[in-house]
Amino acid sequence: MSTTQPKPILNASLPAQFRQFRLALAREPGYPEGDAEVAYIIVAPLDSEDRIDARLWREHRDACRVVRQRPGEQDQHGQLVHRSGGRWAFHYDDETGLSDEVGYHFADERFIVGEYVSINDSGKMHTYRVTSVSYI
Repeated sequence: MSTTQPKPILNASLPAQFRQFRLALAREPGYPEGDAEVAYIIVAPLDSEDRIDARLWREHRDACRVVRQRPGEQDQHGQLVHRSGGRWAFHYDDETGLSDEVGYHFADERFIVGEYVSINDSGKMHTYRVTSVSYI
């Protein structure tokens, strides 16, 4: 994967279970109100319980993407990957210099507005709130 924009996804070719959801930094020390500009936008299939659907992910890996947003930085594009032990992670191009970021218990998390999820970013755990979920 390169730092250029990823190849566009043809939405009509994806199953109806695909969603785009946004995670924004929740309250934590230094951010008493959270920070809507520290965020991830994820495209992935969700099952009937609003959890990431591993079977559909396997069938449509290239369409499962993430965009990492930080204030004052260029958006970083990556892939949603499934690791051993059922762990989900965000993998970025080696050219970005970013380490993979691992979702804490993402296999058990429900991606519905208002829910909280945790992501390990450079060895530090941060909590994010699901702020939107939409069909793609």
